[in-house]
Amino acid sequence: MKNTNLSLSEKKSILTTRLDKYDNSWYRPGGSSFSRVFWYYINASVFKSYWLPFSSVKVALLRLFGASIGSGVVVKPGVNIKYPWHLEIGDHVWIGEAVWIDNLTTVKIGSHSCLSQGAMLLTGNHDYKAETFDLIVAPIILENGVWIGAKSLVCPGVTCLSHSVLSAQSVASKNLDPYTVYAGNPAIPVRKRTIENPVK
Repeated sequence: MKNTNLSLSEKKSILTTRLDKYDNSWYRPGGSSFSRVFWYYINASVFKSYWLPFSSVKVALLRLFGASIGSGVVVKPGVNIKYPWHLEIGDHVWIGEAVWIDNLTTVKIGSHSCLSQGAMLLTGNHDYKAETFDLIVAPIILENGVWIGAKSLVCPGVTCLSHSVLSAQSVASKNLDPYTVYAGNPAIPVRKRTIENPVK
C-alpha cells in the first residue's frame, strides 16, 4: 500500500530499512580465521559433494573441526554445515540429503534423531523492526528421538522436546512438545506420537 495521503513531513518521519548501516561486528563466529576459511573450502569441495558417500569420512572431518559427534551417525551427501565447532550430535543420528545446518551458534541434536531430506536448522535471523536490520542468533536443541521431516524449517531459539515430530514442509517457530506430531506453517500439534514394539 502506498502512502499517497501522507504529507511530505510525515513521509520523511517514516523510517526505512538501511542496510548500509548494518553492523554485525559484535558477532563472534568462533574458531580461528584459518579454520573458518579452511572449513569453507572443505565444506564446499568435499563435505557437501555427492562423490563422497562415506559417513565415516564426514564424521571424521566434523570432529577434526571441533564438532562433538557420537557413534553410529549417518551423514548423507549434500549436507551443508556452517560451523562444525558449534555442533553437538548424539548417537545413531541420521542426517539426510541436502540438510542445511546454518549454525551461527550452538545446535544440539540428541541421540536417535532424524533430519530428513532438505530440512533446515536456522539459528540466525534479522530484526525487521530495526532500521539497521540487526542480526539475531539463538541456539537450537533437538532432544532424543526427534524427527524433522523433509524440507522442514526449525527457527532460531526453538527446542524440539523428546520424540517430537515436525512434518514435511512445516515451520517450527516455537518449542515442540514431547511425543507430539506438528504440521503446517506455523506448525501446530495435530496428534500424539505413540511408539510401539514391532509385531513379530
